[in-house]
Amino acid sequence: MVWQSLRRPDVVFVVEPTLFCSFTALVVGFLGRAKTWQHVQDFEVDAAFAIDKTVSLRIESLARYVERQVLKRFDCVSTISGKMQELLERKGVPARRCALILNWVDTKKIVPLSGVNPLRKELGISAEGIVVLYSGSMGSKQGLEILAEASKRLAVIRPNIHLVFCGEGPFRKDLEHATKDAGTVSFLSLQPVEKFNELLNLADIHVLPQRLGAADLVMPSKLTGMLASGRPVVVIASPGTQLYKSLQGIGMVTPPDDVEMFCDAITRLADDAQLRKQYGKASRDYAVIHLDRDVILNGFESSLVRLCSESIATPSAQKLEVFQD
Repeated sequence: MVWQSLRRPDVVFVVEPTLFCSFTALVVGFLGRAKTWQHVQDFEVDAAFAIDKTVSLRIESLARYVERQVLKRFDCVSTISGKMQELLERKGVPARRCALILNWVDTKKIVPLSGVNPLRKELGISAEGIVVLYSGSMGSKQGLEILAEASKRLAVIRPNIHLVFCGEGPFRKDLEHATKDAGTVSFLSLQPVEKFNELLNLADIHVLPQRLGAADLVMPSKLTGMLASGRPVVVIASPGTQLYKSLQGIGMVTPPDDVEMFCDAITRLADDAQLRKQYGKASRDYAVIHLDRDVILNGFESSLVRLCSESIATPSAQKLEVFQD
C-alpha cells in the first residue's frame, strides 16, 4: 500500500468495513499528496457494541474515540443512507465533507422472470407452493432467529409456504439445527453469479430480518437485488429507522422481535396474489428509478471530480486515477 503513494493517485478510496484499512489509506494519501475518501457500508464499531453488551466501557470509549479521529481526517466520507449520514455528522464529520452514495443494482441483469424456475424444481417445491426466500450472510447481526421461529409456526398453519435459506456464515449451523423439524424449510449454498437472478426470482416473497438496535448502523445491500427482482419484500425494522422509511409503499414492514406480526405479513402476501403483484411492481419501479447502477455511479463520478477540483485546476481534462484499498 505504501508503494502506491509513488503512483501519486488523485484519490485514495477505502471502504469500511474494515476500519483498520482506514489508517493505511490516510498514510498513502499523505505520502502521495492525494485526496482521501472513506465510504462507510457498515458502522462496524457501533454495530459490534449494539450486539455484544459484554465489552467494557473503557474499551468501547476508546474504540469510539479512535473511530471519530479517523473519520474526521478524511477529505470526504460517504455512506449509504440518510440516517447513516446523520450519524457521520454526530461523530464529528463536517456536513460539507459528507456524501450519500446509495447501494446500487444492475437493473438490466436483475430482472423479473416468468415461467418455471429451475431451482424450484430442484428443491421439489410444487407450483402451488409459496416460496419465502432469505438470501445473504448468516451472522449475528442479521437477527435470523426470528426466521427459525417463523418457520415452525408457518409449517403448522400454512404448509404450502416453503422457506428457503441461501448463504453462508457462522449462524447457518444454528439455523439448520433450529429448523430441522420443519418440513417446509430448505437450504441452498451460495449460488454462482450467473444464477443470481434465477435465485432472486425463486422467491414469491423476500424476507429481510434485522436485529433490534442495528437497523440504522447498517443498510443491507441485499435489499437492492430483492427490489430489482420485482418480488414483494417483508422487512423487520422499527418505525423511524432508514429501513422503515425506505420500504413505505413498496414493501411490508414489521417490528423487531414480533414473530406473530412477521408471520401475519407473510401469510397475507401468500394468500393474495394480486397484493404480491402490486408490491412487486412497486419494488421494481423503485429500483429502476432510484437504485440503478448507472444512476448511482454517475453521481459517484461527479462527486470524485468535485473532490479533485479543490486541488486540480481542470479536472475534466485530466485522467482521474483512483486507487481502491
